[in-house]
Amino acid sequence: MSRIILFNKPYGVISQFSADGKHATLKDYIPIPGVYPAGRLDTDSEGLLILTDDGALQHRISHPRHKLAKTYWAQVEGIPDDSALNQLRKGVDLGDFVTKPAKARLIDEPPGLWQRDPPIRFRQSIPTAWIELTIWEGKNRQVRRMTAKVGFPTLRLIRASIGDWTLDGLVTGQWREILL
Repeated sequence: MSRIILFNKPYGVISQFSADGKHATLKDYIPIPGVYPAGRLDTDSEGLLILTDDGALQHRISHPRHKLAKTYWAQVEGIPDDSALNQLRKGVDLGDFVTKPAKARLIDEPPGLWQRDPPIRFRQSIPTAWIELTIWEGKNRQVRRMTAKVGFPTLRLIRASIGDWTLDGLVTGQWREILL
């Protein structure tokens, strides 16, 4: 039976167990030997990270060929209009590749959202908004690059789900094990 750990990764934690000398690691939160992250989440991103002891499952979760949807909540600078959302939905040319079409919609601030430490920078003259973005890829800093390309830089990024697994019931820094 495979072990699966759902972890709500805080801001500033690196997605590995080995120390880099600057950041907290998974070892600081998850005291379970033999599990490894299925994919990565940037140090400055938050939210769902899945860990498992099953190498084949780890590959299925993280490899784009298996087309697991990844849903993110992005707090962006400015208020995206229909044109920007449609660009995200059609795919965005990022120079080195064109993203696959995504699901994109404006949402209210997610309910029960925890405070980020440190908080994002606020500018009184520039409002912020939340976008829910679902992608089936996961290239380096893809969501941040997509929102910036359509004119709305990401200030805070939270992965809410991978496939059917979600953050539901997990506060930041908390994990739970599920059996598969």
